[in-house]
Amino acid sequence: MKNALDSIPVFCLLAIRFTAGAVLMALFCIPRWKTFTPDYLWRGAIIGGFLFLAYSVQTFGLSLTTPSKNAFLTAVYCVLVPFLTWAVVGQRPDRWNLLAAVLCVAGIGLVSLNGDLSINAGDLLTLLCAVFYASHITAVEKVSPGKDIYLLTCFQFAFAGLYAWIGSAFTETFPAEALRNPTVFFPLAYLCVMATTVALLFQNVGQIWSDPSSAAVILSLESVFGVLFSVLFYGDPLTLRLVTGFALIFIAVVCSETRFSFLRPKRS
Repeated sequence: MKNALDSIPVFCLLAIRFTAGAVLMALFCIPRWKTFTPDYLWRGAIIGGFLFLAYSVQTFGLSLTTPSKNAFLTAVYCVLVPFLTWAVVGQRPDRWNLLAAVLCVAGIGLVSLNGDLSINAGDLLTLLCAVFYASHITAVEKVSPGKDIYLLTCFQFAFAGLYAWIGSAFTETFPAEALRNPTVFFPLAYLCVMATTVALLFQNVGQIWSDPSSAAVILSLESVFGVLFSVLFYGDPLTLRLVTGFALIFIAVVCSETRFSFLRPKRS
């Protein structure tokens, strides 16, 4: 995304990404279309709206900060989900959620705050993105029961793409020349096919054989790989302060999702 943003405006990038994802998901779901009912439209519109907001704010934030900081600050959504669930369905967070929140806030401070305790706009937008991601997860939990998750994902992508096209039409110029440039086209193609469609399918299929806590921890490794590839391919600098902040945020995610159950001996 960071490379593509150098040549393609934010809304246009998201519009292309989600439209391509919707088309690929529609083709994959051909055998499932017989289960379609009209309520898939409003459900897809709701979760597609949260997905659009999350990705929009994250992408704007990415243009103003480094990929490594963007990746780890986005992972904060794992810690926020229990508190949003409390607000929506009344299920109170436990002490592990509170501990995770404290660790996460400490990590955010180390990663984001400057020497004068200020925070740059990119990091602030990325934290707002984490709120929208958490809202998206909570919304999916509310509207997905009883529905084909693959078909619902197709409509989610379609509506997210529609919202992005609307935003692009009012604020941006379509970068036709940039899309003919191979240095832009191939990262964009990877973003559409692998990072959107294939990754989501692997996630959904993998979760069939994995419990939610294990899946969440594995998915949170996205932030670790975000830092690794950012350092290797984008030249992001790493300081002891940043590494410590990244570690605290990652421990907070693991605490929130597993309550460190893997460290406690299992009863026979």
